[in-house]
Amino acid sequence: MRVERDLRRVIGDGESLPDGEVEGLDDADLLELYRQLVLLRTYDERSLVYHRQGRIGTYAIFWNHEAMQVGAVYALSDDDWIFPSYRESAIGLLRGMPAATVLSWWRGHPAGWWNPADYNVASICVPIGTHVPHAAGLAWGKKLRGESACAVAFFGDGATSEGSFHEGANFAGVLKAPLVLFCNNNQWAISTPLELQTAAETLADKAVGYGIPAARVDGADVLAVYEATREAVARARAGEGPTFIEAVTYRAAPHATADDPSVYIDPARVEEERRRECVGRFEGYLRRRGLLPDELREQVTGEAAQLMREAIAAAEAEPDPDPELVFAHAYAAPPASFDHDLAELRRVLADG
Repeated sequence: MRVERDLRRVIGDGESLPDGEVEGLDDADLLELYRQLVLLRTYDERSLVYHRQGRIGTYAIFWNHEAMQVGAVYALSDDDWIFPSYRESAIGLLRGMPAATVLSWWRGHPAGWWNPADYNVASICVPIGTHVPHAAGLAWGKKLRGESACAVAFFGDGATSEGSFHEGANFAGVLKAPLVLFCNNNQWAISTPLELQTAAETLADKAVGYGIPAARVDGADVLAVYEATREAVARARAGEGPTFIEAVTYRAAPHATADDPSVYIDPARVEEERRRECVGRFEGYLRRRGLLPDELREQVTGEAAQLMREAIAAAEAEPDPDPELVFAHAYAAPPASFDHDLAELRRVLADG
């Protein structure tokens, strides 16, 4: 572990900055982290292609955010809960969720919904920050039951400007809920830069008002993220309450496929950040340790690509959903007008 410029880092640059190590991680762990990084990277890159082909809907890109997701989840146990935002839409893959399920979610198909209890992964949260109180409540419930599980809520820097974040943080702080508040600070809330979101020096400073300790890490360093999250989880299990982690990176891709960042972002900065993206940095780390020969790299990337080919085929093979699902679970006692509305919807779809 090394703290530099107020950011925790482990991975060096292969030149002037030496590599560090994380106690408790062996070579097998490092290679598993790499496989998971490649899996998420492949999912993201293929999903962007599928969107361009019209095979999924609007898509929230998480390119160069993989280290935050993989590093944090690797520090959890299977009993711990994950509350993702849309930027972590594929995080369930790290818990064994089929990629076809997540692809179906982006296709707007009912097959894209899952029972959260099957993976201890809550539904993908699109409204900004509204899942933070939910995560705090679940974590508090675990504490009341005497269980050792904790929860982690992922959210972006923009969410720290939302009331739901502050309500959830205050709740967790007062009740010492076993919660990790994981902030992906990519320095953009769509087109709003960080300096126009807050007057605080860092987002980690926001935790102080709720009596919550905070850590700042390099969000493109999967080992630093893992180490910081592991410490936060240990605090939670020991009954010491929540921790706020600010993982600092830079959004080197559009906010989503509907976004045109060219009107507000510095292309030179984007290119600089793309050269130090998280998967390539970890590949360099593994190569310097002699753990990633070309054959293994090709094998890992090939397996991830094949998984995605099979996943899109499975998602597209799903039968068309019954339109009645739009109405079936809206009310306990549906109004009489629903019968007419459903019949009209069926007519419109048939004509289309």
